Amino acid sequence: MQESGQPDTRDRGARRTNWAGNVTFGARRFHRPSSVPELQHLVASGRQVRALGTGHSFNTLADTPGDLVSLAGLPRVIEVDTANASVTVGAGLAYGELAAELNAAGRALHNLASLPHISVAGACATGTHGSGERNGNLATAVSAVEMITAGGDLMTVSRDGDPDRDALPHAHQNRFSGAVVGLGALGIVTRMTLDTLPAFEVRQYVYDDLPLEQVTEHFDEIAGSAYSVSLFTDWRGPRFHQTWLKRRTDAADSWAPEPRWMGGRLADGPRNPVPGMDPAQCTEQLGVPGPWHERLPHFRPELPPGSGDELQSEYLLPRGSAVEALQALRPVADRIAPVLRTCEVRTIAADGLWLSPSYQRDSVAFHFTWIKDWAAVKPVLGDIEERLAPMHARPHWGKLFRTGPEAMPGLYPRLDDFRQLMRCYDPAGKFRNGLLDRYFVP
Repeated sequence: MQESGQPDTRDRGARRTNWAGNVTFGARRFHRPSSVPELQHLVASGRQVRALGTGHSFNTLADTPGDLVSLAGLPRVIEVDTANASVTVGAGLAYGELAAELNAAGRALHNLASLPHISVAGACATGTHGSGERNGNLATAVSAVEMITAGGDLMTVSRDGDPDRDALPHAHQNRFSGAVVGLGALGIVTRMTLDTLPAFEVRQYVYDDLPLEQVTEHFDEIAGSAYSVSLFTDWRGPRFHQTWLKRRTDAADSWAPEPRWMGGRLADGPRNPVPGMDPAQCTEQLGVPGPWHERLPHFRPELPPGSGDELQSEYLLPRGSAVEALQALRPVADRIAPVLRTCEVRTIAADGLWLSPSYQRDSVAFHFTWIKDWAAVKPVLGDIEERLAPMHARPHWGKLFRTGPEAMPGLYPRLDDFRQLMRCYDPAGKFRNGLLDRYFVP
């Protein structure tokens, strides 16, 4: 596993890139402060500043022409508060390291993403999620956010309210809901407090080759059949080549795997959801019980999930549109398949975070892992977005998409409120960049 919070970026000569290598950062300077006061000084004295997490965004969301700041050098913080069922963590910490220590203290997070290698702050800021129809995205666990504002001051916003709430304009009085999935546009996050649960165990099973017809006829039953469910397809035939079921080992759960289920076959060995990739990279399957943090992700934290030789896109739609979306994409499967490595379909519970792709609606996510060829992928994204647009598809903020700024007000009802927050906390645009200017500056 990489060093705690270490950005998973690549130095290619004089260039610094993201994990996938498809984004070359344009920052004039790169900083790795070793203390919060040092970071405060950097922010206060800089003209344009952005924070870099672990480099797993696939677009230019983290970029800046000014100062790019890594949080990896800040003091390591994991403060477990069992009495209040919470944990306070340094923003640059990776989920894999946090989860192991949290489990050792007898506590758990409600969910994890496919990759435990990503940073807590970066994942929450972009609305990153795991799976499960009752599980909100990772940011829904956040109860407080400490950040450095444009003037270099430390500010905390919390779910319980703000001390100066009554002094704020009405649109800002619930600023916590606007700040959690904040895209780094309001300040640089230094610490976050997350809700925790008692630690639990999970069994993971994989079924091969569920027919598409079975999935479309029984989607609700399949999606609700386990704590976390992921369906994978390569769009090369009317089937899902793998379906991953992650079941909590609660005493009341008497479920037992059947050799055949929904037309699929119980896997006879470990699987990797990406065809041709080594199953050893993946978390243990075959129903072997294990702690939550070693089963909820798809990939092991101590091993690299891949070489980064890929691109990613994701769209979140209303949960009720799952079957409609599958049917809408089927006619362009012959265009998707040649540039695809794998496509994952998952469900996510609704939340109240303004820029969350699951804002106020239970959602189904279509995640695409592409070959690393943007020229070939770009027109396919256009086909996908055109077919999903009638279902009000919201793109994942940290991945590749072509949806234009003109569509965003119809997708995010609180978009104007978030713009007001940006003007309130960053009137000079210190934390903005080209991507944020395009989508949030009218």
